[in-house]
Amino acid sequence: MALNARLDHRNPLVFDTHELGRRPGALQRLTRTVDAPKDLGIKGVIGVPEGAPVELELRLESVMEGVLVTGTARAAAEGECVRCLEPLQLDVEAEFQEMFSYPDADDRGRVIAEPADDAEDDEDRLFLEDGLFDLEPVLRDAVVLALPMQPVCQEDCPGLCAECGARLADDPDHHHDAVDIRWAALQGLAGTMKDGEKDEMSGAEPGVDEKQEK
Repeated sequence: MALNARLDHRNPLVFDTHELGRRPGALQRLTRTVDAPKDLGIKGVIGVPEGAPVELELRLESVMEGVLVTGTARAAAEGECVRCLEPLQLDVEAEFQEMFSYPDADDRGRVIAEPADDAEDDEDRLFLEDGLFDLEPVLRDAVVLALPMQPVCQEDCPGLCAECGARLADDPDHHHDAVDIRWAALQGLAGTMKDGEKDEMSGAEPGVDEKQEK
């Protein structure tokens, strides 16, 4: 990843590491409650609503090459049960750990003349900018991994009736009488026919008995 764009220290997901300095072993613990950013979760499936509170517990540790950030995020996610389509809410706890590198240090923490500009080397790296780091991309990845891909309102949710769409959890005895599809069409036809039509189909005239025919 290339160097971050200019970070805004007023952003609640941007953190300042100046108190740590560049002393390996220095440690700082932080707690903060922030508003959830937009689209925090699995789009169209489940996620933390924008603006909902997200509780953060962070441990910042200064190491040779940068600042190692370890933390936990807690929030309430909302979505829809994949079986019965009812709204649901569940508590999510996401853990993460990420290294934010000094832009002027190599992998061994040695100061180099200028930041590396090799796109391939920097593709997966996050950097400090003027002692600041942005936690949002790390938080997004952690929350997505912590959320279920197929959320259910309860583990044994029976879902919906395949024939009428009724929610089976509301009516455990719900069922439909089984009809042999091979006879269903004939039964429907027989129910709509009049007696005269039945006689015509049998080849006999209405009101004529067997003796008169002879």
